[in-house]
Order: sequence, then structure tokens, then C-alpha cells
Amino acid sequence: MPIPGNLLTTAMAVMPHKDADQALAAALSLDIPFWPQLPNLNYYEDMYVQASEHFPGMVLDLEGKRLSFSMDKFVEKLEGALEHMAEPEFFDISPAYSVVYHRFLGLDLAGRPAIRGQLEGPVSFGFNVKGQDDRPVIFNDEVRPFLLEFMAQRVNAQLKRLQGLNPNAFMFVDEPGLQFVFSGMAGYGETAARRDLETFFSLIERPRGVHLCGNPDWDFLLNLDLDVLSLDMYRNGERFVSYVKSIRKFLDRGGVLIWGMIPTQTELFEAEGVAELARKLKELWTILDKAGIDRDFLLSRSLLSPATCCLINPDGVKTVDMAFSAVRELSRRLREEFKLA
Repeated sequence: MPIPGNLLTTAMAVMPHKDADQALAAALSLDIPFWPQLPNLNYYEDMYVQASEHFPGMVLDLEGKRLSFSMDKFVEKLEGALEHMAEPEFFDISPAYSVVYHRFLGLDLAGRPAIRGQLEGPVSFGFNVKGQDDRPVIFNDEVRPFLLEFMAQRVNAQLKRLQGLNPNAFMFVDEPGLQFVFSGMAGYGETAARRDLETFFSLIERPRGVHLCGNPDWDFLLNLDLDVLSLDMYRNGERFVSYVKSIRKFLDRGGVLIWGMIPTQTELFEAEGVAELARKLKELWTILDKAGIDRDFLLSRSLLSPATCCLINPDGVKTVDMAFSAVRELSRRLREEFKLA
């Protein structure tokens, strides 16, 4: 099913709450809700930990809040994991690894224009999780092919569960680690990442997309076989709209852009305000319109969100409330101005 556009609202999943009900209420206040990832609630709710469930070789230190990889355990557990590869329930997130996800699955979400899930992507997971030699798993040529298939199966299992609640469900693959691919890190660069992500996305059911808050090579991302791309437009919008040719190709093949325009640092938001953010966003759309991308067509393929997650702020829950309220107001203003249904 197609992902809706017309400047409806959604947001990033990682949130600072310690109260699952409060976090769910915030997520449900947006047009396209999602299940929150709450690492401050407990370590199982961390996005890397959730992606690691059942992956052979994982060593989870709950007390020290550390996730690492053991090659010896990988070899020991691999055969058992391979025996479950045809079982979707093996790849879904269990209640132990996310109380919030399972509360979300119990909600009546059929009337929403869409709903969304998410999982940490293989590149970011591979950079973040390290073995005994302190070397990221992404560099291990024996493990990486299995990692790609395993994470693809996890995305598919979750998407299937969510589509049972709403036929317009779609998935984010969170890939903050993609920015490292273009930083000159030896051993895993753009060529390897393109090859691996093309393999990864070929294994994933649609609709599928990428979210990241960094500033990678936008041509690289826009030319992947994605249905939706979510980005921090507040910081990166001026640079992003210079990639006109790739943006046009992405939209023409049915892609949806999520314009993350609300800064989630209180001082930045207070210095701007919704009216100023709306003005800046319209300026970006005008640039694209003048370059040949019809504005009405663009808006039909656009959603709105905060610019980033709200985890690092000391007044995190207050910041979420501010950002979510602002994105709803931004959507209301712009939808009225452009007469969007």
C-alpha cells in the first residue's frame, strides 16, 4: 500500500520517556503513530539491543549496559539460528525486548492513515557492535553476509505484524552509522555500503525506508531502492535541495520525503518559532519548484516530523511535547495554506 503524504505528521522513535504510557500517548498524537523506543525505561528498549535479539554471538551485559559480539559464540550458535530462518516469529521483537512494541500491537490503529515501525539497520548495527578485538562487526567478512539477511528478516517480521493492524504500515531502517561511510573510515566505504544495502533492501518487503539525522551523501541515499526517506531538514535542508536530479528521480518512482523541520533543542526552537520554520521550509520547496519539481506534486509526497530524536536533552520529555506540538501546528498551517485534504 502507498505511504500517504500531504504533510501529515510522524516522528523519530527514540524517546527519553521512562513511562511507556506517556510515550505512547505522545506517539499517538501524530497522524502516523509509531511504537516508541525507550532506552531510559530499561536497556532492552535500546534500539541496538532490540535488533540483536536471537543474533548468534551477541553478549548482552544488562548491568553494564553494553552489547558486544563473540565470534566463538557466533560459531556455536549459528547452526541453531539457521534452523529458525523460515520462522517469522523468531525474528519479531519479543515482549522481553520491548514492552512498548507489544502495547502498540494491542491498540486499534485501523483508522489511521498509516502506522510505522523501525529497526536498527545493518550498517549502523555493524559499526556499533564490536568483538573481542574491539573491531566493529561490519568489518567481519564471515559475519556481515549473515547480518544483512538476519536484519532483513527482522524488518519483514515486524512489517507483517504492523500490516495486520493497518494495511498502510511501513518501516524505517534507522541508519545513523551511514555518515561514517563517507568519513574516510578505512575498510568499509561507499562501494561496500552500496553493495550491502542493495542486497539488504532487495530482501525487505515494501514499503521500506531509511531514517538518519546525519549528513551523508544524499545522492547515495536517494538512489537506493527506497520508498521513504526521513532526514534532518532543519540542519541539512539547504544542502539537500541542491540534489535536484536525484530528488526528482526519487519522487518520480513513488518515493516519499519526511521533512524533519522542528529542532529538538529548546533554545533553537524558541529562537525560530513555527512561523519562521514554515517560512524556511517553503523556501526550500520554492528552490525545488524553480528547478522543475512541481510544488503540489512534492507536497503530495511529503510528510513532516521533528528534525531529530529528543534523547540527549536534559529536559527530554518536555522537549518531545514541544516538538510534537510544533510539528502538529506546522502541519495544520501548511495544509490550510496549500489546501491539502
